[in-house]
Amino acid sequence: MDPVSTLSPQQLEQAFQVFNLASSDLCLAYEELRQQALVLTHELALANGELRRQFEEKEALRESVQRRERLAAMGEMAARLAHQLRTPLATALLYSAQLGAPALSVAERARFAGKTVDRLRHLERLIEDMLLFVRGVSAGLEPVAAAELLREAFQTMEPQVLARGLLFELRDESAGCMLRADRQALIGALLSLLENAVQACAPGGCVCLAATSADAEIAFRVSDNGAGIAPEVQARLFEPFFTTRNGGTGLGLAIVRAVAEAHGGSVAVRSGEGAGSEFVLRLPLDFTQGVVDDIAATADC
Repeated sequence: MDPVSTLSPQQLEQAFQVFNLASSDLCLAYEELRQQALVLTHELALANGELRRQFEEKEALRESVQRRERLAAMGEMAARLAHQLRTPLATALLYSAQLGAPALSVAERARFAGKTVDRLRHLERLIEDMLLFVRGVSAGLEPVAAAELLREAFQTMEPQVLARGLLFELRDESAGCMLRADRQALIGALLSLLENAVQACAPGGCVCLAATSADAEIAFRVSDNGAGIAPEVQARLFEPFFTTRNGGTGLGLAIVRAVAEAHGGSVAVRSGEGAGSEFVLRLPLDFTQGVVDDIAATADC
């Protein structure tokens, strides 16, 4: 027998009244929840808008700070360049003015002329380094074997190193690797590192040029057993116009870093006072060009 048919009309009416009350309570609860959801949605929209506004303000502030930093850096560089140019220019003017003295002997005239030319050449070198630093690496990249760069730098510097009474060693562990590079820019960077190493060594010292390859990169290493570099000097080595050498332009290592970064690489120094120095120029390899099989073996360091 159907249980519903056993209920009296009064019981059925009471059951319907309970159902209607429960349904009404559910409708009220649903409407209340819907209103709360609308309020929360509105509050979230306001919060999201505020976050977006704060983010946009932060980005605008960051861009403004970066723009000011760039302008400050440009101003500082211009001031440093003016200072660097002023000293050799004033010296050249002083020497050239002496050339007009009527009582000047031939020997003195030649001496002043030589000093003038020397200062003008210093100016020329400073301007060339500055142009190279600003211009950076050209777009003329080409596939080149790491060993070829190593040999060319070694052969270029060898007479100068030997003339200083130094031992010059070469180690090629590049395994015939290739890289896509601005050949002249990289040669210039290696020569700059080698010149610094030569300057750091006393007669009888040793300079080593090496190349190793690992983890899809080539590392060119220039090391010496010279006096080493103090930590406070190391922190500023790659700053434009910073130099500890008389007659230096202060742009050599800044250019080396610019060349390294333009090739997607980096340059770092490891040194200790009295323990020599090692500069490491790391560059990514170009595996699309394959491996050169006929690279001549070079001497071990």
